[in-house]
Amino acid sequence: MRIFVTGAAGYIGTAVVRELIGAGHQVVGLTRSESGAHLLESLGAEVAHGVLEDLDLLRSNAVTSDGVIHLAFNHDFSNFAGSLATDLRAIEALGEGLVGSNKPLVITAHANGKASEDAALAFKEQGVRASIVSLAPSVHGEGDKGFVPQLIRIAKERGSSAYIGDGTNRWPAIHRLDAAVLFRLAVESAPAGSRLDGVDDKGIPFSDIAKVIGRHLDVPVVSIPPEEAQAVFGFLGMVASLDLARSSEGTKELLGWKPIQLGLLADLEQGHYFTK
Repeated sequence: MRIFVTGAAGYIGTAVVRELIGAGHQVVGLTRSESGAHLLESLGAEVAHGVLEDLDLLRSNAVTSDGVIHLAFNHDFSNFAGSLATDLRAIEALGEGLVGSNKPLVITAHANGKASEDAALAFKEQGVRASIVSLAPSVHGEGDKGFVPQLIRIAKERGSSAYIGDGTNRWPAIHRLDAAVLFRLAVESAPAGSRLDGVDDKGIPFSDIAKVIGRHLDVPVVSIPPEEAQAVFGFLGMVASLDLARSSEGTKELLGWKPIQLGLLADLEQGHYFTK
């Protein structure tokens, strides 16, 4: 297949590009930067220079592809509504380029992104094999810039690794290489209308994560009351207190997906999170 990938030069995108090319697919990767273009070329991908706001570019690349994986998202928390609106318009343009083809459109779920999900799934009625991958909050591995590195930064700055209450609230996680396999399987064979759970660790007690961080940083591990969460964790305060346990058994059965990489706690023990 010739697959158009947005966000191709990103943390998850590069893993997806490697996975697709390793499986014999051709990849055209969207990137806005010269460094991203060089990276994609080094991986063996073709480059589409541009941005998510260029809807004609998205539409034309969808038309000339055998399928689309949409990973790009502007994680601007100061204007998250704007990021969601951009995502919605991008999905509409990508879907329009695939109408009537029975080709796959795989998108990535985001918080409060129901409009984008609905737009993608609506293309099922227009001859597009649309599916949604919903990744765990922690997509871990080397190069991670997400939640876990933020927790480590906060623990370094405060001199303690914190959890909220009794710390039994659970976080699901997935290694980015296992996530890449899931995206490949989705574009290859996910039925139209599928919602796919990208989860390996179903739910790790938050206190267990805090303990590993504390041990590696050699700082105390402390419990804080819920009313202090915002002050300690900042924008992560609400997320750090949620119980988010999820299962991917249905996805594994549907696609034959079998995560094989290290779980989050074992990955933390490798030490690469603490070398910066």
